[in-house]
Amino acid sequence: MPANYNNSAWFYDRLSRLVYGRALINAQIYLLRFIPAKANVLIVGGGTGWILDELSRIQPSGLKITYVEVASNMMTRSKKRNTGSNQVDFIQAAIENVSPPANFNVVITPFLFDSFTESTADNVFGHIHAALKPKGLWLYADFQLTKKWWQQLLLKLMLRFFKLICNIEASRLPDVEKRFERHNYKGVEEQTFFYDFVIAKVYSNNQR
Repeated sequence: MPANYNNSAWFYDRLSRLVYGRALINAQIYLLRFIPAKANVLIVGGGTGWILDELSRIQPSGLKITYVEVASNMMTRSKKRNTGSNQVDFIQAAIENVSPPANFNVVITPFLFDSFTESTADNVFGHIHAALKPKGLWLYADFQLTKKWWQQLLLKLMLRFFKLICNIEASRLPDVEKRFERHNYKGVEEQTFFYDFVIAKVYSNNQR
C-alpha cells in the first residue's frame, strides 16, 4: 500500500511549525528567489500548497506552474491558495505516474525524498530529471545528517511517526546527493537551517 498523506493534511503544517519552528518554511522561501521571471516551473509534492501563496507574493504574474501532489486532501487545500495571475495546472498523482514535457526551467522538490526508499528515490529522481531543461535549476529542500547525535534520533522518530500515520516506506534518508552527482548537476547556492538538519540547495543541470 503506497504512502498516503491525506491523514496528515489537517495538521501537517502545524506539526511542522511545532517541531521545527519556521525552518522548513524558511528553507523553501530561500529557494523561491532563484526562480527567474516567466519561468516554466514544476513543483512536486507541494503539500498543503502554502508555497503557492508565497510564490505569488514574489512573482504575482508571468509564471507557468505545474503543481503535482498525490494526496487528494493536500490538493484540495492547495487549490484554495492565492496564485496571483500565474498560470497553474494542478495534477493529483504521483510524479512517476505523470509524463510532463521536458520543458521546465525550474523544478522544486520540497521535502519530497525523505519518505522514499533508495529504489523509489531512483525512479522519482530520474522522472523529474527528464522533465528539466538543460541548464535548468533544481531547487531542493530536505533533511540531512551532519553527525549531530540528535539529528539521527529526531529523524528516526519522524519517520516512524509518518510510517504509522501515512504509511511511508522509508526508514532512513536516501542518498539524493549521489544522484545529483551521477546526473552531472552542479550545486550553485545553498543554505542550512535548524542547526544544519535542514538544507536548501540550488542545483544547475549542466547537461547540454
